[in-house]
Amino acid sequence: MHPFHFGSSKEDVLQAIPERKIKKLVAGKKLLAVLRIGELIHVFDAQCPHRGADLTQANINRAGEIICPLHHYRFDMTTGDVRSGYCPPLAVYRSELKDNGLHIYLP
Repeated sequence: MHPFHFGSSKEDVLQAIPERKIKKLVAGKKLLAVLRIGELIHVFDAQCPHRGADLTQANINRAGEIICPLHHYRFDMTTGDVRSGYCPPLAVYRSELKDNGLHIYLP
């Protein structure tokens, strides 16, 4: 597994991904959603596994859940587990914010 690299420094990444806003990121042929809370970065598929809704338009609640804008299904942003709704879990990806940028580990 080779990491996808975004940004050239930690500061670049923190400026490029606004706090508590979901940003769309293209990694090769994969469309990802990236959410930053402080220096903690969550990376997940940009489309809901239920009906393909755009999760860059999702809301985030205080329980740490991504809420799909289409049917309001809720997903745990760390594990991708479905908290409300009936569909497969959301694919989430391990990432590391380092001095030389963000490393996202894709399968």
